[in-house]
Amino acid sequence: MVSKIVSPEAAAARIPDGAVVTVSSSSGLGCPDRMLAAIGARFEAEGHPRNLTTLHPIAAGDMYGIKGVDHIAKDGLLSTIIGGSYPSGPSSLPMPEIWRMLTEDRVAAYNVPSGILFDMHTDAAARRPGVLTQVGLDTFVDPIREGCAMNASAAARPIVNRVEFGGETWLHFPNIIPDVAILRATTADEHGNLTYEHEGAYLGGLEQAICVRNHGGLVIAQVKRVTAAGSLRPHDVRVPGHLVDLVVIDPDQRQTTETVYDPAISGEIMRPWSSFNLAEHGVEKIVARRAAMELRDGMAANLGFGICSMVPRILLEEGQAQAVTWAIEQGAVGGMPLMGFAFGCASNADAFMPSPQQFTYFQGGGFDVTFLSFLEIDLEGNVNVSKLGKKPYLTAGCGGFVDITARARKIVFAGQFEAGAQFDLTDGAIRVAKPGKFPKMVEKVEHVTFSGRRARELGQEVLYVTERCVIRLTDGGLVATEVMPGIDPQRDIVDASLGRVRLAADMKTLPASLLAHGPMGLKLAPKAEPVPHSHGLAPVRAAS
Repeated sequence: MVSKIVSPEAAAARIPDGAVVTVSSSSGLGCPDRMLAAIGARFEAEGHPRNLTTLHPIAAGDMYGIKGVDHIAKDGLLSTIIGGSYPSGPSSLPMPEIWRMLTEDRVAAYNVPSGILFDMHTDAAARRPGVLTQVGLDTFVDPIREGCAMNASAAARPIVNRVEFGGETWLHFPNIIPDVAILRATTADEHGNLTYEHEGAYLGGLEQAICVRNHGGLVIAQVKRVTAAGSLRPHDVRVPGHLVDLVVIDPDQRQTTETVYDPAISGEIMRPWSSFNLAEHGVEKIVARRAAMELRDGMAANLGFGICSMVPRILLEEGQAQAVTWAIEQGAVGGMPLMGFAFGCASNADAFMPSPQQFTYFQGGGFDVTFLSFLEIDLEGNVNVSKLGKKPYLTAGCGGFVDITARARKIVFAGQFEAGAQFDLTDGAIRVAKPGKFPKMVEKVEHVTFSGRRARELGQEVLYVTERCVIRLTDGGLVATEVMPGIDPQRDIVDASLGRVRLAADMKTLPASLLAHGPMGLKLAPKAEPVPHSHGLAPVRAAS
């Protein structure tokens, strides 16, 4: 058998002009950075490959040391990019080149929900006629709004249609057939079988490889090391060798951003629960504490980035670290979701799901509650997390947010009422010392990542938890039902929101224990027992 092991340069030379390339990554987690660098270097030297279209179900690279997609963000090399998310970071760092290209309309750029992008690979692999979904209806994903387009070049070439089928409205994403897949794993044997023993997630590499193989394309795998043929346990192989054409070795690939290798991230060891840091006391912790009060013992809960990522640490401090099973889009189930650069990973996980199957679970609403952040909320209850015109790269785009909220039974958005406000905190009260620089409760959000109107149609329970109050989405708009001790409801809520948030007649004051420096004494009631519903077809009756 001819060896599949080649240099990154040799693998890059196999990618033709005009190819559609799908990349498995999640920011720094599982990013095939060495391979992307080789493609960029080949273009600088030869002017090829040209006019690539790239697919990124989750972002490739970040702003903190793993360059990812920025290796190929070059005029002439990249013509179209379709991403569930994009590299993001603080305004103190330079704008990534991919963001510069898309804001200057030098590349046609789309933001497609991560779950839908994985679905597109699965449906294209099976040669079905594209994805038919209700995920994203009445959001920026919908053609009645932006149709996923991030700039004028993308808007000129729509990739999603609104269709009627079976008496309902759906979104249809026609197939986009990838020619090349670039994956990352830990180990390959000489036949190209791939194992993921040092990875923090499987992501969607298998589905991407099958899609490309079924259409006669090229599958490239970047790995840390190679072992002899036949030495891998069959149960450990996540992508079998008959789907892999080329193997590239990068012994220096990082497990994730700023982490060379941590066996707890890949589930090879279990950390003592006492080894995890507790949430630092402050306004964000107070918000996370109130969000945690929505949990019940035995729940399955999804978790997003930002303040919400602190909620598991609240349970840890309260001695209930294992009362809730967390499920995150990269695939970890259970354990302790990590924060900061390791977001998307979990230590002490019960299992790792492939991301495409995790998104099927999310899209169908099988979990009990999700905790997500917000940039803006408007009068309709719409939420924006995916676009910030003044500083676009401060947000990664929608990621899995739209998939997760599409059918979630209960959604808890958490964030600060205003941006940049300052507070005086005591054990008994929180007071606004200085108003924020700009409001987050706005007349109309810049981008509809979550539709309040559709949530009301579906009967979803929606809360917005802030440091000042808890707001509920009602048919009459945004209503503050609970207020933090020390907050002046009229001045700090109604006036600060320019009347966009109303006060409930029976508004309650939250317990001062939310502000305590020590544990708040949180006790989780048990989750209600499930009640099965019949979704079967009507019985077939024999002809008389």
